[in-house]
Amino acid sequence: MSNQDLLVNVAESIMTLTLNRPESLNAFSPDMILGLKAAIEEANRNPEVRVVVLSGAGRSFSAGGDVKTMGQAGAVQVYEHIGRLNDLILAMKDCDKPIIAAVHGFAAGAGVNLALACDLIIAAEDSKFALSFSQVGLISDGGGSYHLPRLIGPHLAKQFFFSAEPIPAKRLYDLGVVNNLVPLENLQEEVLKFATRLAHGPGKAYAMLKKLVDHSFTATLDEMLEQERITQTMMVQTEDHQEGIAAFKEKRKPVFRGR
Repeated sequence: MSNQDLLVNVAESIMTLTLNRPESLNAFSPDMILGLKAAIEEANRNPEVRVVVLSGAGRSFSAGGDVKTMGQAGAVQVYEHIGRLNDLILAMKDCDKPIIAAVHGFAAGAGVNLALACDLIIAAEDSKFALSFSQVGLISDGGGSYHLPRLIGPHLAKQFFFSAEPIPAKRLYDLGVVNNLVPLENLQEEVLKFATRLAHGPGKAYAMLKKLVDHSFTATLDEMLEQERITQTMMVQTEDHQEGIAAFKEKRKPVFRGR
């Protein structure tokens, strides 16, 4: 499944996807986007994969769109490119497995929005994020105008979009966008530790929680209460729930299997 622009590795129930264009700070290419979508869809189908980790090779997570090629594509090519990116973002949303972004160095433009589309973000303490679209006369794509206002509110989202100034990871951590900050030298270790913890967790519960949280932004309280009732009725019939109850009674650690 790997291609030159994307490295795919599966080990211990964790699929690691590494953006692999370090010479361009992992700027997006068509192969990278298509490869990411295919890998996310494979992770969703594969019961052996229980967590996905997304990271970048080299000095940074991702610079987003490739500035070197901007201005060369016509309207049709741009429309098709954004369509591929949209398909990737939707595949990430539809994936039942938790997706963790491991961000280091610099994340810019659509690179930020790719991280925002993940379920969790763990970032190096010295990393920076920049929604740099307005610097080149563009609007945010890759779902940024959807995800960011829901995380921090419309006024602050507009400020970040308008200014295009680098945002320290600490600021986004304080705002609740970044889940955890770690020293750069410990980033991969801490991400792997957290991903391993999730990989041993109740996968079906995670999948349903992901759907419920996402749905809550467009649902009424009545709708959410009913959805919780229906979902919980299904969850009590799962093997993971039975294992969790047995482990509690036997005073041992549960062994969840995502079933």
